[in-house]
Amino acid sequence: MSRQLLIMRHAKSAWDTGAPTDFERPLAARGQRDAPRMGRWLLSEDLVPDHVVSSPATRARETVTLVCETLGFKRKRIVWDARIYGADTDELLEVLAEVPKKAKTVLLVGHNPGLEFLSSFLANSVPQSDSVFESGLVRTATVVQLKMPEDWSTLQAGCASLITIQHPADLS
Repeated sequence: MSRQLLIMRHAKSAWDTGAPTDFERPLAARGQRDAPRMGRWLLSEDLVPDHVVSSPATRARETVTLVCETLGFKRKRIVWDARIYGADTDELLEVLAEVPKKAKTVLLVGHNPGLEFLSSFLANSVPQSDSVFESGLVRTATVVQLKMPEDWSTLQAGCASLITIQHPADLS
């Protein structure tokens, strides 16, 4: 298969932790279960990334760390990119444009609505309001798998093909 992008929304976060900011909210117990579950699914599907980039927000950091532990991907190789937190499609495209040319499978971990908009932009050449990515489809810990073109730096609307959308609740 050619290049793949695995877009993963952070796992379920906790709201009642007393975290001083949204950025610092940690994972809830369900998120701590779902993140490794999704890592096991990625492993079973032979979707081990060779490049991982994540939001540094606490819930995304905890999610990607649990996923990468399950995959055997070393934590020190994760790229932490603050632009992902609160990013829109253009900002996420900038992040992807910096992916190493040799990377074949990339895992991008972040937040909605940005990830849903990015998925819609890449996999559809129609306006987001007409997208297969309806609001709420990319729920917490969901992975969207896209077949990508060869050049990470010149991604255009509709350049990708949707392979699958995997929700943790759908796994046994």
